[in-house]
Amino acid sequence: MTAERLNELLAAFTSRRVVVVGDYFLDKYLEFDPALAEVSLETGKVANQVVNVRHSPGAAGTVVSNLTALGAGEVIAVGFTGEDGEGYELRRDLRDLGCNTGHFLCVQGPRTPTYLKPRNIHVSGLDAESERYDMKNREPLPPEVEPKILDTLDELLPRVDAVIAADQVEEEDCGVVTTDVRGALAEMAAECRDVVFWADSRRRIGLFRGVIIKPNEQEAVRAAFPDGDVLVDDGMVLKAGGVLCVRSGKPVFVTRAERGMLVFDKSGWQDIRGVRVDGAIDPTGAGDSATAAAVLTLASGGTFAEAALMANLAASITVQQLGVTGTPAPDELVARLELWRRQAR
Repeated sequence: MTAERLNELLAAFTSRRVVVVGDYFLDKYLEFDPALAEVSLETGKVANQVVNVRHSPGAAGTVVSNLTALGAGEVIAVGFTGEDGEGYELRRDLRDLGCNTGHFLCVQGPRTPTYLKPRNIHVSGLDAESERYDMKNREPLPPEVEPKILDTLDELLPRVDAVIAADQVEEEDCGVVTTDVRGALAEMAAECRDVVFWADSRRRIGLFRGVIIKPNEQEAVRAAFPDGDVLVDDGMVLKAGGVLCVRSGKPVFVTRAERGMLVFDKSGWQDIRGVRVDGAIDPTGAGDSATAAAVLTLASGGTFAEAALMANLAASITVQQLGVTGTPAPDELVARLELWRRQAR
């Protein structure tokens, strides 16, 4: 890829409309100062003193953050929050990003999924974080939510360029991307061939049909060969990618951390090398950066190889943003492409 081609794609990003449907979490950081720690008179236990609270959209919301950072023309959130303080913060954070929340539901009953992350202000990088406290819904999705999600997607499809499904909740049918929503996405993709459909899922990537999927190496092998304890090596990853491509009927993008991506389609596979970076890294959100960059590239007329390269460039930027769920900026992609080209010499 040349710098000229990269800039051509970036210019096209600004007119792309993308729906992100799935599980929206709130990433909430509780920054504490150990020097201010007190001892509880009642329990005798340490009471850490929080000196700052910051939060940002997580899970599907991280994809939104990356899409907006890359200059997408419109990003539309489809999902829900609970009627609680975390839901208020999450909806406000999405609006502050410029995300369209007009189709984002506020649901009575479930809590807003939240990752609580205590963080020592005197320590840098991942070492600053204490044990995380997660709030997730472990009950089935309220029955009134699913038809509203499907009706919203039907309404939006005629005017969007891409749909990203972010399946974060590990418990089956307890998140937005239920079995029926997954099936509906396959039907929509078959009917709307000009729309890019892309799915990312922690536990169920192998169940998606008719849409592009993005597993990492371990997820790919586990999805392709679920009945055995299979060694995850290069040979098995290549086999798994081929199996998933046939099964889904669409391309498969397998992420390989610093080694880049393998892209499988009906013509075979390609190895798109990553970018070597120095120093400490934080992989939090790197996969979501890759998703945003790849989908915008495909929606802008890019090839599969171009999409994988853009994904690698974006992820190599966010892993160097420590202690936050990072995002890449368009000008950073231009500089990172030059680094990637130099590393090939």
